[in-house]
Amino acid sequence: MSAAPVICFGQQPCGFFPRRFLYAKFVTARKLQAEIGGEIVFFYHDSDHDCRETQTTLRHRKTDAPLTFNFAFANKLQRKFSPLYAKCIPAGWRDQTARQLPAYVDPRWVDAFKKIADNNVADFCLEMYRAMGLLEGVRVVRSGDPAFRRAACAIGDFFVDVPHEGEIVRARHAPDGALQLHEGGNSFVTLPTVPFDSAQISPSRDSRLRWMQSVLHCTHYVAGAGEQAYLNHADAPEITFVTRDTIDRSDEAYTDA
Repeated sequence: MSAAPVICFGQQPCGFFPRRFLYAKFVTARKLQAEIGGEIVFFYHDSDHDCRETQTTLRHRKTDAPLTFNFAFANKLQRKFSPLYAKCIPAGWRDQTARQLPAYVDPRWVDAFKKIADNNVADFCLEMYRAMGLLEGVRVVRSGDPAFRRAACAIGDFFVDVPHEGEIVRARHAPDGALQLHEGGNSFVTLPTVPFDSAQISPSRDSRLRWMQSVLHCTHYVAGAGEQAYLNHADAPEITFVTRDTIDRSDEAYTDA
């Protein structure tokens, strides 16, 4: 007998309320599961470091005016370079943000937000998605998990999580072996060379599919049009790629669950 389908989709933490395109991926995966069976796997790319990924755009409940929120971060180095699983949330941010939320979301989501005690960005987002019921029946696999990283295949294009000035930063592994932080434009900071192993490695955008698939062995992968455009299908010819459902205002937060 053939193995049961494994329906996967991937996403960075994308706001403390999920962006609507992520919600659409959940919906698409559940529809497909209803048709073909199998399990749904959410590949949670919490090793990304871009703090813009967690911007959360909400609309005022009376005026419909949009407002973009984001986490506060412990310091500038964490904000710019630490992986999302290592970006710490300062004391007071949750309570300050919760005071603004009643004008933007249903009271039940304000209450759920207040109950989340996690103090790093990736965990906080994941627990909010869980509180909204999005993760019910879904297996979550995290790219920052050292066990996952050790099980993944070797790749030539990657980042390395290394200590720097008292923080963990996600440094690009350059072709010459140097570890670099990208300051913007053509500006880079080269870090001291340190030993590292596979438990510290995370993929670049172009190597992520092959790296992920070497562990998950998914049969179907749900992705948006933009993601479909850069994925190299030749890295995983055994996968059936499925375009996620369309959704309006896809980059804004979903709060209707």
